Amino acid sequence: MPSIYLSPSLQPYNKYVTTGDEQYWMNIIADDMMPILEQNGIAVSRNTPGMTLGQAIRESNAGDYDLHLALHSNAAPESLSGKLRGPDVYYYPYSTAGKRAADIIADNLRSIYPDPDLVNTVATTKLAEITKTNAPAVLVEIAYHDNVQDEAWIRENTALIARNLAMSVCAYFGMDCKL
Repeated sequence: MPSIYLSPSLQPYNKYVTTGDEQYWMNIIADDMMPILEQNGIAVSRNTPGMTLGQAIRESNAGDYDLHLALHSNAAPESLSGKLRGPDVYYYPYSTAGKRAADIIADNLRSIYPDPDLVNTVATTKLAEITKTNAPAVLVEIAYHDNVQDEAWIRENTALIARNLAMSVCAYFGMDCKL
């Protein structure tokens, strides 16, 4: 049975433009993903609000997971606040499995994000959830929570985003999952 460690944002201080915060909305998406993954035979573990990032990474590394998937929303640098849009899917450049997962996730997000050309995959060695986890890891910045359009898209499409990400995980595992 394939297994995944889901790691929704632990950042309640990243406030959304209108309502809620990054931790709140990413946990909604994780909550919606879990039953889909479990019903299709994928074992799911996850972090919980109140944990530190270090605790979540240690918990992920304590298990034998086939994928570590971090769920976040992005914010632009102050000089560009509210001006940037689109999902960024991060992976470790020396992980072929991580890159494959990131490519699948980005390809699938292009089918639901309003401007598919703004969906990017990004290699990084700077994010702890990418570099310090044992399992192949992907960190998805689903969209920009400091941009009114992106923030609304996240809030109004949590179930759609969750289904899309769950189907991406299934594809990564070579499974034909059902909703």
